[in-house]
Amino acid sequence: MLRSMTAFARREQPSVWGAITWELRSVNHRYLETTLRLPEALRGLEPLARGRVAAVLSRGKVEGSLKLQTAGAALAAFTLTLPLVERLLEVAADLERMMGPGTGLRLADVLRWPGVVNEVEPDLDEIKQAILDGLDAALAELVATREREGERTGELLRQRCAALRTQVARVRVRRPEVLARWREKLLARLAEIPADADPHRLEQELVLIAQRLDVDEELDRLDTHLDEIEAVLERSEPVGRRLDFLMQELNREANTLSSKSADADTTRAAVEIKVLIEQMREQIQNIE
Repeated sequence: MLRSMTAFARREQPSVWGAITWELRSVNHRYLETTLRLPEALRGLEPLARGRVAAVLSRGKVEGSLKLQTAGAALAAFTLTLPLVERLLEVAADLERMMGPGTGLRLADVLRWPGVVNEVEPDLDEIKQAILDGLDAALAELVATREREGERTGELLRQRCAALRTQVARVRVRRPEVLARWREKLLARLAEIPADADPHRLEQELVLIAQRLDVDEELDRLDTHLDEIEAVLERSEPVGRRLDFLMQELNREANTLSSKSADADTTRAAVEIKVLIEQMREQIQNIE
């Protein structure tokens, strides 16, 4: 199945300690180029994340960003040293009895006391796995979008192939008439040639003219390349580079056909063939 290289995916999922949001964008590129923006505390995950991307994508410029919302988990991420709190309150009560009412500790004073509030380190293994699972889900969505776009592009390419075959058949049908016309012209020219003309020279000229008019090989190769393109479109692996190469081969044959054209209809067909090839080339630039 064809895949486009242009797609967007956003995946948000909750976890016991917060929310994970992955956003992925991809555009066409000659190779796979991945840029990830992660929170500083999770930079160590970047090699693993890049590996996940490379496992499912082979081409395209991919930009990914990870956002973490941990406000809900922050309340559970702290513990109190209760023995210390109790001791502080006892000392505060003793001082208040000595110094008078209103001189005790306030809640904010207790919370700011060193060692009262302790931050609990989250389970990094659990967080990392949840983040990578979220990335896998976002990549699956991105691939699905690329496949849908690729399917539409594949249909357009098949339509262009059919149009190319029509033009090739048109030139092939015109061949006998074109050759008959040139034969008449050559016979008329030969009648004007003096009787003492060099026969070897005449044969050479006839061979050159015949070679210039012969486009059967070009038409056959165009049909062969179109057969290969249609076969490649059915493959499951990435085929963008192979299709790009086939476009170069098609264009080479179209240029030769145009240069050998001996009538206006063939010239118009050759121009239309090159227009169709260029349209296909533009679409193929976005195929993985």
